[in-house]
Amino acid sequence: MFNAILVIIVTAAFSQNFILVKFLGICPFLGVSKRVNGALSMGIAVTLVMVLSTLITYPLYTYVMVPLKIEYLEIIFFIFIIAALVQMLEKVIAKISPSLYRTMGIYLPLITTNCAILGVTEIVLVQDLSELASSLTGGMNIGFALLYALFAGLGFTLAMLLMGGVRERVERLPVAKCLKGFPITMIAASFMAMAFYVFTLLG
Repeated sequence: MFNAILVIIVTAAFSQNFILVKFLGICPFLGVSKRVNGALSMGIAVTLVMVLSTLITYPLYTYVMVPLKIEYLEIIFFIFIIAALVQMLEKVIAKISPSLYRTMGIYLPLITTNCAILGVTEIVLVQDLSELASSLTGGMNIGFALLYALFAGLGFTLAMLLMGGVRERVERLPVAKCLKGFPITMIAASFMAMAFYVFTLLG
């Protein structure tokens, strides 16, 4: 059991990091990572939506859609659920912290179409990760699915924070004019992706 939990944590957060390995959720990664505070807030919001959407979609798929043989509608159902969760989260943030709401800007409602969130809800169903398939002898269940969603979100947050820190640091450096802005950001993202690729070799 402990080995299975450890494999899920390392796989979700590091070896299959949704941003730096799977390259999902790139829009907020590049758009909201100019400051560490904004990156952290976006990471927390995405993590929360990942966990809540998995909490709803996994049992819905397993106990309702499969028995009714309507699995082919899963993406439509999942997108509606994610959209509803994001709308609720957006209203809560706007009410509690208007400044944070303005910082996130258009990227907050865009969480609805964040492919990383839909990716999590799909992966825990199809189990397309060989590491998970070999370690979860009892098969995937709601507990493992939620654990995977949580650490996938934390891995997403980690990537956002790293990029936010790098971009803040780069702003204070004498960067060549031709590399300022988006070019140097993509170079930094490339080096981060190469660093995280090491975790895939450990498996």
